[in-house]
Amino acid sequence: MSGKTKVEGVQRRRFGGLEEDAYVSLLRTADVLSRKVERVLRAADVSLTQYNVLRILRGSPQGLPCREIGNRMITRDPDITRLLDRLEKLGLVSRCRETRDRRMVLGHITAQGLHLLSELDAPVMETHQSQLGHLGQERLRSLVGLLEAARQKAG
Repeated sequence: MSGKTKVEGVQRRRFGGLEEDAYVSLLRTADVLSRKVERVLRAADVSLTQYNVLRILRGSPQGLPCREIGNRMITRDPDITRLLDRLEKLGLVSRCRETRDRRMVLGHITAQGLHLLSELDAPVMETHQSQLGHLGQERLRSLVGLLEAARQKAG
């Protein structure tokens, strides 16, 4: 059955091969998993992208330049400046010019942003656990390793 695969009892022709099947399955899984997290975040009026920026800045209390925030994002956002503008208007981040290089603007998470994240930590973690906890620690480690290997080769 080299060029065919069985899905839900129905045999279908595999056009792109197993690599394409894996790719499509990965995208579909990411979509399903992210939708549930988005529901949790929506209750706090924060998007997944905004949440990602807040988590990045929480991990860098000294602040980060816009370019570095963009590099650390889970999904690329071509306009980090506008994203930071929205978060700043919400009082969740602040920006200031670097003293040594006035061209560089650093983003910082505010106390309000830290408070919001602390309120979201438990519900987001519970969502992840309900979605993936059934896999067990060994299978999760294996999954993380496989995904990292795929990213390294693709990147």
